[in-house]
Amino acid sequence: MNKEQFIDLQETGNISVPVILLNYYAKLGLNEQELILLLQVKKFKETGNQFPTPTELSEHMFISTGECTGILRNLIQKGFLMIEEHQHESILFEHYSLKPLWDKLYTFLINESNRKIQEQNKKEDESLYTVFENEFGRPLSPFECETLSIWIDQEDYDPVIIKAALREAVMSAKLNFRYIDRILFEWKKNGIRTIDQARNHSRKFRQHQGNQGNKPDQQEGYQRKVPFYNWLEN
Repeated sequence: MNKEQFIDLQETGNISVPVILLNYYAKLGLNEQELILLLQVKKFKETGNQFPTPTELSEHMFISTGECTGILRNLIQKGFLMIEEHQHESILFEHYSLKPLWDKLYTFLINESNRKIQEQNKKEDESLYTVFENEFGRPLSPFECETLSIWIDQEDYDPVIIKAALREAVMSAKLNFRYIDRILFEWKKNGIRTIDQARNHSRKFRQHQGNQGNKPDQQEGYQRKVPFYNWLEN
């Protein structure tokens, strides 16, 4: 076999190795020896040998047959590999199955995704408290913190919508939780779920108020303690 033939063989004689497995095998609790052994099992299965012996597997690794047997046993006990049986014309066959490995990988990815979502929600909640404190120009009271928690956990308001209601209250010079709660209730009643819908609703409301000659920024003698933020233009 010359070099060109050897290179052609490498190009055509490969097995597929999921990149996602290479990225997360350590977090699944696999070491490098176990990973390579699982890939050897996968290789044998893809080339037609569904139940390679420890001797056959160890010949392609830097381990003895006894060590290979022990690792295979551990992989089965840890739930990464299983032996299945099937019958063909009254003959019973055994073969390795990698389904437990893929099941563990899938479960890990789902849990990781949920963890990231929870972390993101926690950051958004923390950011929400900061926005309110900046607008109010002071720390929130325990009652106000509890109200925010109810909006998020019980009423299931999107933090983006809560911020929009806060800024609407700022523009209306009615910076208090009761007024913000009324805005959220009104939006929910009218099916407003997105920031664009909230903006359109507020524009129409302001046009209506403008036609009546009201000047919201002068109501109740409100004086802002922080710079004005026009959320309708962002």
